[in-house]
Amino acid sequence: MPNRPSLRPDMTTLFGILLSVGGIVGGLILEKGSISDIAQYTAALIVIGGTTGAVLVNTPLHTLKSALAHLKVVFFERTQRPAALVEELIVFATKARKQGIVSLESDAIQVSDPFLRKALNLAVDGTDLEELRAMMELEIDLHEADADAAARVFDSGGGYAPTIGIIGAVLGLIQVMKNLTDIAQVGHGIAVAFVATIYGVALANVFLIPAGSKIRGRAAMDRRQRELILDGVIGILEGANPKLIRNKLDAYMHDESSKQPRAA
Repeated sequence: MPNRPSLRPDMTTLFGILLSVGGIVGGLILEKGSISDIAQYTAALIVIGGTTGAVLVNTPLHTLKSALAHLKVVFFERTQRPAALVEELIVFATKARKQGIVSLESDAIQVSDPFLRKALNLAVDGTDLEELRAMMELEIDLHEADADAAARVFDSGGGYAPTIGIIGAVLGLIQVMKNLTDIAQVGHGIAVAFVATIYGVALANVFLIPAGSKIRGRAAMDRRQRELILDGVIGILEGANPKLIRNKLDAYMHDESSKQPRAA
């Protein structure tokens, strides 16, 4: 049966955001404050609009589109596990050893993972071993570089947001300076002015910078999985014993193999 990965919500991301926002708001309430103290739509407009504009100036359009596409890996994770990939590769290795590499032609078409499907098709087509390795390693490197470029977009947003928040605070203080005759309004105005700083720092440290780190983390996991696939396909192409292929691929999983049942 093909090993078909699926997407599910990343609960660590969702819980992390809720915990961060809940901690900040909860601390405010414990300090005898209220949500209305920080619910300032003008401050949100300044921070979000200013940060977005700065990122647009800083980022080429195609990189920006890639960053938006990578938001999927921040909020969702794939359910596919390395152990399942190993089992799939061992099945292919066993069949290829008995019937020849060409016997995998029909199986390659049904493979759900595009990287594994491409590698198997190249192997079935008789691609030279070194050429296959070079082509697939290049794809691995390009995939990781694309993810890193997307992560840098969020990093840059995380750098701009606090500064834009300070700009929002200064704009608020300018309005306060216009009403110095009313001391009560001055105190309230200063408090409101600093809300933009809170928004900027919170946006950077609760979402933007962590999102960039998660994209890099997902890319590292994808690279490891693709390297596992490549080593498996190369072992199949070399006609290696399936047991030897399994022993090599188990190294990618550390203790993961002990948690997953092995197919007979």
